[in-house]
Amino acid sequence: MSQEIFKFVFGESWNRLPPVMRKHYANRPRSKDSVIVEGKMDIEFGIIFKILAPLLRLLKMLVPYQGKDIFVRVTFLSEENSDALCFNREFYFAGKAPVQFFSRMIVVQKNEIIELMKCKIGWRFCYSFENGKVLLKHRGYNLFLFGKFIPLPLTLLFGEGYAEEEALSEDEFAMKMTIKHFLFGKIYEYRGRFKIIKNIA
Repeated sequence: MSQEIFKFVFGESWNRLPPVMRKHYANRPRSKDSVIVEGKMDIEFGIIFKILAPLLRLLKMLVPYQGKDIFVRVTFLSEENSDALCFNREFYFAGKAPVQFFSRMIVVQKNEIIELMKCKIGWRFCYSFENGKVLLKHRGYNLFLFGKFIPLPLTLLFGEGYAEEEALSEDEFAMKMTIKHFLFGKIYEYRGRFKIIKNIA
C-alpha cells in the first residue's frame, strides 16, 4: 500500500507530529481506510454570515446553525479510485435532524490542499506543523471546472480562513476554524475537542 496521504503533505514534519495527529491523518490513498473521531463543538457566526446563510445553505458550504456543546462525528474516508480524502461531518443539534457537511480534500502539491465542497467551490490552504500545532493557512478559493481548479476572488466576500489543531493526548485533539473578513471581523468560527474512536492501525 502507498504511504499515508498526509505524509506527503507534511513532508519532513510528519515524523514530528504527535501520535494523535498521525492517527488522525492515517488514511492511505486508493484504499478502504477510514478513521472516525467524535467530540463536541461550539459554532458561532456574525451578522455577515447570517446574511449569507441562505446562499451557503443552498451551496452546502459550512453548517448554517449556531450552538454550544454540539455532538459531532467526523468520518475520514479514503477513495478507492483516487488520492482524495473524504470528510463526512455529522452535526447533532437539539430539536433538529442531523446536519451533514461533506467535502473532499485534494492534494495540489506538497503542503497545499484544496477542500472541495459539493458545489465545486474549494478552499485552498497550506498545511504546516509549528510550535506544537497543525496550522491551516489561507491560500484563496477555487472553482473546480472541466477538471481544472480556477482561482475565484471570493476572499473579499467570504473572508479568509484559518484553522489549527493541537494534541491533548494520544487519542484526543482540540481544533478551531475561523473565517475573518478584513472589514467585518470574525464571520464564522467553530471549535471543539475530539477523540479518535476508530483508527485504521
